[in-house]
Amino acid sequence: MTSHIPLALSLLQTFATQYPGAKQLWTPPSVVTPPAAATQSPPAAPSAPISIPPPNPQRSNTASSAAIASASPPTSTNASNLCENCQLRPKYLDGNKTHPYCSKSCANQAKLPSQPPGLSTSIPKSANCDFCGVRPKFFDGKRTHPFCSKACSKNATAQNPLLKPNAKGLCHAPGCQKPAHTNANGSPGSYCSLAHKTLGETICLMCRQAPKQPQSHFCGSQCADDAEKNGPMILEVPAGHVTFKSVADQFKASWRHTGKTCPPVKRIYKIVAPQATLASYKAYQTTVENAGQFLKSGRSAGNENRRWHGTRRECNLGDKGQTQFCASTTCPLCCIVKSSFDISLWGTKTGWGRFGKGIYTSSTSSKSNDYSHNDCTSSLKAILLNKVIVGKGCKLTHDSTSLTAPPAGYDSVLAEKGGSLNYDELVVYTNDAIRPSFLVMYEP
Repeated sequence: MTSHIPLALSLLQTFATQYPGAKQLWTPPSVVTPPAAATQSPPAAPSAPISIPPPNPQRSNTASSAAIASASPPTSTNASNLCENCQLRPKYLDGNKTHPYCSKSCANQAKLPSQPPGLSTSIPKSANCDFCGVRPKFFDGKRTHPFCSKACSKNATAQNPLLKPNAKGLCHAPGCQKPAHTNANGSPGSYCSLAHKTLGETICLMCRQAPKQPQSHFCGSQCADDAEKNGPMILEVPAGHVTFKSVADQFKASWRHTGKTCPPVKRIYKIVAPQATLASYKAYQTTVENAGQFLKSGRSAGNENRRWHGTRRECNLGDKGQTQFCASTTCPLCCIVKSSFDISLWGTKTGWGRFGKGIYTSSTSSKSNDYSHNDCTSSLKAILLNKVIVGKGCKLTHDSTSLTAPPAGYDSVLAEKGGSLNYDELVVYTNDAIRPSFLVMYEP
């Protein structure tokens, strides 16, 4: 019997080396594994079957079962080994290290701003695909699409309810699939409840998820900062939005040409300028306000007003799906929207000005319409609604073509109807006094 003990110990050592978990079952006190054994290759399996001795009776059955289970190969992937983005596929191992994601696609998606489920693709990523944010948007020769490929377009539509067209009769609020309210006359409404109607009318123009803040187009500083970082760009305003109504109502109310019916507004875009461009405008506004103290009289800072400006466009910016600027350096519309007005270009369009070298706007939309022209094929015309620092305006009714600045003590010229004018004009003489605010598309 004693002659078989060395052989049994040798077999147990071999078994323990090949099956580390089995060491928990029983380790012979006389066997000491040399330190170098950890770096050596395990010995080849013996050709003859190995008889495994029964477990140590001093060990519990539970411990034995746990030890055997630890020696068995795993039957499923551990949750900690799953991709941190999709939580479906294992993390990628490149031979040296395990990466937190399963692929480059998941790694890139994880870098996108955090959003509620189903709305992860609503924030535009400048010139890159709105879904993956990595590859450039697809340009088919006529228009730039929001996605880089059909695959990203399909994935975005599947994940984002905002990109799905609402089925007839369903609520138009983001992600809502409830039936819309039926009006008293039997016609279908747009929303299922007053709360969703309020959300649709006040939704943030950047993320399109949360209501905008008062006196802002965005829900908070994050969206406002994202917009300025991606500027210059244009963001389409939903037709039912309070901003759409405000701009469209001003267009209609200020259409004063007799014999001309006011055309319907089809689309409105909010123009987003970079922070640097806005900073110089704000600085000028502060200077004018400090001198005139307009806030004390119940007016806006610097006596800021919204005025129309008609111009020429060479491209289809503003048409359906057209939100990318053209590359032409002579397209007035794109140049103004991208970098605002440039007084050094004065005279290139009309060759003269009734009130000298200035930037001309009007409170009358139908007057500015006379200066809106298409050098492209389009079913719509474009007009700009601008923020203008009027300050203290000098009222004039007759031409003064030699002006290069407002009369002393004034900040602008208010050319009133009468005398040589049939409709009003507002003229400012510095680039910092005006910024384009909305692009309005309407039927000719």
